[in-house]
Amino acid sequence: MQSLIYIRRCLAFPSNLDEGGVSRSREHTDALVDSVDFGILWDEYGIIGELVVCFPPYHLCIVELTLLAPDILHQLIKGTFKDHLVEWVGQYLELTHGKTRAKAILDDIDRRIAPAPPFPGLRRFPQGRGFSQWTGDDSKALMKVYLPAIEGHVPDDMVRAFRALLEFCYIMRANVVTDNTLAALKDALGHFHTYRTIFQTTGLFIRMFGAPNGLCSSIMESKHIKAVKQPWRRSSKYNVLSQMLLTNQRLDKVAAARVDFTTRGMLKGSFENPSYIDNDDGDPEVQQNPAHAGSNPFAIESDDFDDVEDQGVVDDVDVIADVQLARTFQRKRAHELDIPSFPTLIRLFLYDQIHVDNHHSSADVPLRDCPSYTGPIKIFHSAAATFIAPSDPSGITGMRCEHIRVVPSWRKGPARFDCAFVNTDNRHDGMLSMDIIRIFCFFSFTFTNSHTYPCALVQWFHRIAEERDDLTGMWMVAPSFNEDGLRDLSIIHIDSTRDSGAHLLPIFGTQLVPHGL
Repeated sequence: MQSLIYIRRCLAFPSNLDEGGVSRSREHTDALVDSVDFGILWDEYGIIGELVVCFPPYHLCIVELTLLAPDILHQLIKGTFKDHLVEWVGQYLELTHGKTRAKAILDDIDRRIAPAPPFPGLRRFPQGRGFSQWTGDDSKALMKVYLPAIEGHVPDDMVRAFRALLEFCYIMRANVVTDNTLAALKDALGHFHTYRTIFQTTGLFIRMFGAPNGLCSSIMESKHIKAVKQPWRRSSKYNVLSQMLLTNQRLDKVAAARVDFTTRGMLKGSFENPSYIDNDDGDPEVQQNPAHAGSNPFAIESDDFDDVEDQGVVDDVDVIADVQLARTFQRKRAHELDIPSFPTLIRLFLYDQIHVDNHHSSADVPLRDCPSYTGPIKIFHSAAATFIAPSDPSGITGMRCEHIRVVPSWRKGPARFDCAFVNTDNRHDGMLSMDIIRIFCFFSFTFTNSHTYPCALVQWFHRIAEERDDLTGMWMVAPSFNEDGLRDLSIIHIDSTRDSGAHLLPIFGTQLVPHGL
């Protein structure tokens, strides 16, 4: 707390930062507070005079100790998950099966982790989890793919212990903490203490204080990226200190101007949204629909968990979720998709779109009653899903953008066809209100020169059960096929897709994953 007040800046002049200056001292700060207006004190010296007056130094220590909160990153994600549970799994396998067999099982766990499909914001492990240098992002990414990888290799109670810890971590990141949240948190903690006994050890677990909305040291570590790493990359790499400080000063001024303009109402409906641009491997740009201009001025896509802080708070958001096709379409023709049923699927789609108010669908009428379309179509390789993620690191009421990719070759490798959620039943909540689809093509076409339909060619997944798996706590789905054994394909409007893509992991069972998968 004292460092935030007394050592905010050195006393060097902005025009000569390389020469340095006298270090800030408490006596100097006290003299400034007694003689300088608080407004000038903040503008010229970066000191919050109100805090110095209201909280003298001998009170600051009390406040700091009282507000001490647990560190989710180091105490839970890195500590409990990576340094304890993951290590205990290796020790268990070695004690039970011996070193040789344990190594074979751990190699199989690595092979299960390696083929996890790519997903925005998720780091991948092409060689498994066997590397020496771990980062916080590595641990958080491993949490998302580790649970199904160990199922079948360890006792069920070990899997349930991991499940309880993951649920605890997700619940405590909630933006709003209610009595129900605390009850769910206590329930997850109780389950963890019940199932962790299988590891035959005891340990201390966080239970006295909570950290709402993901409060942990990774927030401060992410500031190091913005304040040091990114300004250094933008510098000339020669006498970089003054360049980095100047970059940060200008960014602070831009942020302050944005807050001032927002307060004055200057940013409401008076400018267009920026385009979402993704330059990975020449993937086309994605542009926001002009109809929603101004609803999401600061949303960005990031593949780094800790690099999505401070995207800005968006007030009065009208759009909860929005999906837009890429700006640039591909030169591929419809017949190149090699889907013989494609013309029929378009006819069924058009009937449902034109007769949306009817009580029957295209499945209830003969195909001859469905409109025919033989015109051109535009094919796209990606779409941008923009949605509100209140408990995401993007910030409270912040917007987040994820790209759903449908490409014949991803990063010069095999094809990539992402999955997504689709709203199908508003009578239920959560997963029961949605179905999973795998998208094989984004395209658009104009019917009767009047209306353009942005669409997706998808394969449906069905839920194996109407409840989550008792062991892993995850929903299980399987791809759907028709009576002829072919993929259950259909064409849907992209507005029917939900907030974001869906990340599916295989159900491995007890079989070993073959080498080279």
